[in-house]
Amino acid sequence: MALTCTTESATAAACRGRRRLHLHCKHRHRKPVCFFYAGIFHKRYLLFLTILYITGLITCAGPLLSLLQPPPPPPPGALYRSQELFLKLWPEIQSDNSSAVELDNLWRYRRKLKEQKLCQNGYAYQQPVSPGIQRYLVIEANGGLNQQRSSICNAVAVARMLNATLVIPHFDVHKVWKDPSKFADIYDEDHFISSLKDYIMVVRNLPDELMESYNSSISAIPSIKVPAWAPARYYMNEVYPVLQDTGVIRISPFANRLSTSIPPQIQHIRCLANYKALRFSSTITDLAKTIANRMTNKSMSYGGKYVSVHIRFEEDMVAFSCCVYDEGETEKSEMEAARKRGWGKKFALKNQISEAGLNRVNGKCPMTPVEVGLMLRGMGFSKNTPIYLASGRIYKEDTYLEPLRKMFPLLETKWSLATADELASVKGYSSRLAAVDYMLCLYSEVFVTTQGGNFPNFLMGQRRFIYNGHAKTIMPDKTKLVVLLQNTTTSWEGFKDEMDTMLAESDRRSIMVPRAKKSTRKGSIYSNPLPECRCLWESQNSTTNSDFFL
Repeated sequence: MALTCTTESATAAACRGRRRLHLHCKHRHRKPVCFFYAGIFHKRYLLFLTILYITGLITCAGPLLSLLQPPPPPPPGALYRSQELFLKLWPEIQSDNSSAVELDNLWRYRRKLKEQKLCQNGYAYQQPVSPGIQRYLVIEANGGLNQQRSSICNAVAVARMLNATLVIPHFDVHKVWKDPSKFADIYDEDHFISSLKDYIMVVRNLPDELMESYNSSISAIPSIKVPAWAPARYYMNEVYPVLQDTGVIRISPFANRLSTSIPPQIQHIRCLANYKALRFSSTITDLAKTIANRMTNKSMSYGGKYVSVHIRFEEDMVAFSCCVYDEGETEKSEMEAARKRGWGKKFALKNQISEAGLNRVNGKCPMTPVEVGLMLRGMGFSKNTPIYLASGRIYKEDTYLEPLRKMFPLLETKWSLATADELASVKGYSSRLAAVDYMLCLYSEVFVTTQGGNFPNFLMGQRRFIYNGHAKTIMPDKTKLVVLLQNTTTSWEGFKDEMDTMLAESDRRSIMVPRAKKSTRKGSIYSNPLPECRCLWESQNSTTNSDFFL
């Protein structure tokens, strides 16, 4: 008769659960073995339950404990404390009697010329316009002033590649800036056409008979979609056959639709378009000359030289950056409204607003006027330094601009240097206003950029072109600056030491250095004209700087 285990319920369950253990329990003479194995299993089972219980406690209690613990401190530089730092340092800044920097001797680095290949005669790049069948290139330039400028220069290069006649580019109306300006409102059309006549043909409009086939509407011409940064071979393999068949092509949008690296003979044409053919209209030029003369007269104590500062702290720029400044509910609601007006649901979908601190740490937040003032005073610019402020309407101007005016009383803008009647032709037109600022910054002895973008990049390129390869530009290291500006215990002397190092680094970075053959987006001819535009630069060397750009 088979023996069954009845001593302990746990032992009986263990015997029933394991085949090997059950075999031991069938015979009386194996009873000690049965209890031996049952004991081992029982201990292991209890150990397993204990571990499971502890794991459950950790899993459930961990998140609860984390909620009770204070959040980790933000990384250095993540918080805006510049206004507090200014209030703390202002007495020391006022009493600082150390010698100021001299604008004449500010830039110490000089470009070292390397032996270069001889430039080809300019006529080698010229191409007689064929009297045969004409084919037309129509492009629509989108974006702001300088993004449109890059589109124009790229269109000139593409027209040369395709042996096409270029129609004066059309400008899209941006939904944020809402500037309806046309090409002739900003640039000198006659000068543009005549400067390029030996390279490509440029016309103001398509022929009437061709327009009639498209119901007299440019938008009725089918648009070709070209990938961003398309190489020259793409245009020859994909776009040229379409042009041959249709006689006219329209590319929209056209921003960034041509690679920075193209054949030298085509690159020369792009250089020619940017540095010679594109000249501002007489309306903008005359106004800029008037304002520049007045700024020069106010700078006579510095030999007529002044510092220009480009600040991007308009409401739309602050909203686009998703950065936080005074951390108040008013700012939050205003920025949300501005984002919704300009970009709809874009920011809500990407959840970028939660990364405000990270944006600041990474140097992506627009610098406020007070931060610019602290930086320049720390670099050694005295309160009597003439400053031209190139900017749109500053967000909360009364709050953010007052400290800068305290640090630099000789601060001027286009609004303070020109009358309302003089500004009437450009007021309300963002691109025309930007063009005036562009020329005032070009004239200045020192240019200060505070935010990336096309405006400073194009401007530094033209300054390098006219100043023998030196941009004469202060380019702050914002990732380092935000850490210094958050530390409200910083001493004025310690801050000045850091700014002196930053100024020296800007001097070094302003020098043009030969780049690798393979161009990058950041190393385009628009911001770094040399060496690729060297031949054009040498041919224009006898032209005075001011006349060349006017």
